[in-house]
Amino acid sequence: MAAQIVFFVRPFFNQMKKLIAIIIIASGITAVFADTSTNGVVQEKKSPWESNASLGFTLTRGNSDTSLFTAKVLTARKDIYNEWLLGADGAYGENSGVENADSVHSFGQWNHLFSEKLYSYMRLDGLHDGIADIKYRITVGPGAGYYFLKETNTTLSAEAGGAEVFEQLGSVHDSFATLRLAETFEHKFAEHGARVWQTFEILPQVDNFNNYIVNAEIGIEAGIARNLSLQSYIDDSFDNQPAFGRLRNDVKLVTGISYKF
Repeated sequence: MAAQIVFFVRPFFNQMKKLIAIIIIASGITAVFADTSTNGVVQEKKSPWESNASLGFTLTRGNSDTSLFTAKVLTARKDIYNEWLLGADGAYGENSGVENADSVHSFGQWNHLFSEKLYSYMRLDGLHDGIADIKYRITVGPGAGYYFLKETNTTLSAEAGGAEVFEQLGSVHDSFATLRLAETFEHKFAEHGARVWQTFEILPQVDNFNNYIVNAEIGIEAGIARNLSLQSYIDDSFDNQPAFGRLRNDVKLVTGISYKF
């Protein structure tokens, strides 16, 4: 059994490491890339990628002895016909020396636009959550999306499609087909680099609607300096059929510093 677990888990973590490495490398390149003009003056060249990295840390000592560390990296590139979205995030925490948070998540999505608002997509998600006893969960599948709002500072889109889920909850391996319904909203305020955002996603198993997963997030961000901002968001993950002995709902309230590059 141990050999089987290693066989299933090792490829997932190898792929996740590769994805995180790609994000970090791509982010570094876009941050430092510059062009030299003919007169010898180095001029900054605007990268086609828009990226940001955020860090959060909470520490308590005294009657309680806790620590929580969170990190997130997001990068996106959009042109007339295609959109690329990549992201990775993780959380680790302890309460009196006992782990109470241990998760790593990454995703990649490619959108191909048929018109200004209509597009198809392919999405890949990977998740490990030690506290929820999710050894791994890989979700991959295609679908279609539509921008109900696509303005300079405001976007509202909805997506519908299918996906295949491969997971190990505790010692149980499983795979099944799901539907996927998702919605994303973002509004950027003209001043101070502030924005609000909200996402929602539900994945019900095709032949068993009692088995479904819901992911949702809502957040706010306000600029405090050039390329630097303070953000706070609530992340909620609900699994109607969790691993044995685990609760169905996990909620995180995260506050941290974000850097855009």
